[in-house]
Amino acid sequence: MIQCQNVYKSFNEKTVINGINLEIPDGQIFGLLGPSGAGKTTLIKILTDQFTFDSGSVTILNKSVKKLTGEDKKKIGIMMEQFGVYERLSCIDNLKIYADIYGISHEKAKETLEYVGLGEAINKPASHLSKGMGVRLRLARVFMHSPEIIFLDEPTSGLDPMSMKTIHKIILEKKREGCTIFLTTHNMEEAASLCDTVALLNDGVIVEQGEPKEICRKYNKKKKLILHLLNGEDMELPHENESAKKICDLLKANEIATIHSSEPTLETVFLELTGRNLQEEE
Repeated sequence: MIQCQNVYKSFNEKTVINGINLEIPDGQIFGLLGPSGAGKTTLIKILTDQFTFDSGSVTILNKSVKKLTGEDKKKIGIMMEQFGVYERLSCIDNLKIYADIYGISHEKAKETLEYVGLGEAINKPASHLSKGMGVRLRLARVFMHSPEIIFLDEPTSGLDPMSMKTIHKIILEKKREGCTIFLTTHNMEEAASLCDTVALLNDGVIVEQGEPKEICRKYNKKKKLILHLLNGEDMELPHENESAKKICDLLKANEIATIHSSEPTLETVFLELTGRNLQEEE
């Protein structure tokens, strides 16, 4: 569904996208994970034909991105921060504008607002929405024409945990409907919980990619089991057969509160590979 081969992009002699290779199958949620300034938004703009690229190839919907027709582009939805919302207009009037552009009924616009949980805010001006509701309005604009591929650029940035959870539920529902979703984020917990595969991007270079859990297991150098006991003590045991009897004895004695393995998070893997934090600003 989405493929990049050796893609490069520079601005004023600074290389921003440096030899990117990606292949994203239909129906997956793919996460591009990296700090601000890593090149995530630039790559989305290349994939959606908003930016040209210097060299390489980009394929969307089994076509070169340079050869997409207007009908092809109707199969793509794009959500970027503060993109495509008129603050003075109500939620429904915002969507009616795009419904007219896409040749969609105004009833479909209303149904989409209800789909994202804005049914009761249909006549509320966009400027009066909370940040989380504003994100849902932008999602409604993206979903209204039933795209096959959806690009979401930092969709939950700055949201509180409850609003973030609501947005996640909506994104997962679109996946269940068969959409392919390309998500950028610097939130490693979001990437781990939502994405089938992720790529870690640093200074325009993908330093690692794969399933989130597989990446974490790959860089599990400690290979320890962490036991928290009911008496408040913590115990580390090697991830070996010899530890099994000790754990069994503690379980029989009802002394274990929790058991965790020592796999790193995507955050710590990124730090190990790049020396940078995902939350870091350039």
